[in-house]
Amino acid sequence: MFSFRTTPLFEQPDLVLQRGRIGLLSNQAAWNPVTGMYRFEAWAEKGNLVKVLYPANGFFGELADRAPGEPQPDYSGLLPKDSSVVFEPLGEEIRGEVFEGLDALVVELQDTGARYDQTSVLLHRLFACLHQENLSISLYLVDRNNPAGRSVEGTPFRSKAVATEQVFGLPHRHGLTLGELANLFYAELGAKFPLHIISAEASPASGVLMPWTIPPSPDVAGLFTCGFYSGTGLWSATNLSDGRGTCLPYEQVGAPFLDVLNDYNREHGYSGWNDPEHPLYDSAVLLRWTRFTPQTGAYAGRVCCGFQWLPVPGESYHALAHTLRMMRFFREVCPEFELEAGGLGDPVLEDYVMGRVDWAALREHIKVEEQKWIRKAKRYQLYEEALWRIKSLG
Repeated sequence: MFSFRTTPLFEQPDLVLQRGRIGLLSNQAAWNPVTGMYRFEAWAEKGNLVKVLYPANGFFGELADRAPGEPQPDYSGLLPKDSSVVFEPLGEEIRGEVFEGLDALVVELQDTGARYDQTSVLLHRLFACLHQENLSISLYLVDRNNPAGRSVEGTPFRSKAVATEQVFGLPHRHGLTLGELANLFYAELGAKFPLHIISAEASPASGVLMPWTIPPSPDVAGLFTCGFYSGTGLWSATNLSDGRGTCLPYEQVGAPFLDVLNDYNREHGYSGWNDPEHPLYDSAVLLRWTRFTPQTGAYAGRVCCGFQWLPVPGESYHALAHTLRMMRFFREVCPEFELEAGGLGDPVLEDYVMGRVDWAALREHIKVEEQKWIRKAKRYQLYEEALWRIKSLG
């Protein structure tokens, strides 16, 4: 059973919501700016909330850099002392027993629109568990707008070697809302549990807050991050810092060995990194040569030379295409640059970075795959605004 609903969750007349035992899967994004309450606080007042599940990085995302073996936080103090609501993390292995005693599960999370987002991975694992264990629990998903918009980028994820970290078949930027992804997962799994999507347009947060106002995750905290993430998320497959451990995660990239580029422009006759003739030029962004010191990762405490991306207002930026061009440039001019085999999730992308195919072949490959995805995703859209591809790849 599937339904798409255009009234708020609290206005749903379903008896299972009014009288059933409710579980909630959410994080800090499930906050109502009108009442100033988190979803679990409001539902606890109704009296039938039993359990609050949250992602492994913590309800507030505060456990992203948690040391192995560190105890889970105690969230019980967030509710009155006489509350019996249980808080429990939902890890990588989702088993049916976590839903024992529940009649319905409400899901309210915010993703970033990129396939690396662990929210979409968590949702897919949840659906697979409910389907494979033949659980009849009713699932209500409170949808949110996609902070990366309706543009599509890239090619499907095809690397089974790391399929546990990304959803197989999703492109780098999918353009769908989490509710639309749920619709797709539900159909592709052939699931039978009751699924009800609450329209993003019915949420009071959609009318007051931008979808990135409350950070979807600790490493996606900036205004522009979601527009870059479909490309910059791939730097983790290299030996460069992707900016995590700084105030600009996924908005800057660098490494100590990039200092070899200090004199590159003078030696090659370019006026700067944004010279239209420069191999790194892209009309949709400005590259700012910079240095930063990450506090975590392989280069923790070391000065990294690199770049920050600054968006040009009004321009559509194909972050994946630009990232691939930057990777190829680094491979050609920086002897220490390394790319993890299979880390890009598509052999054609890797072949381009490694110099085995040219730009024209890569551009055509991306174009064809984006068109295929748009045709497929159209069947699962719940809103009128169409998906579209960025035709200028830089």
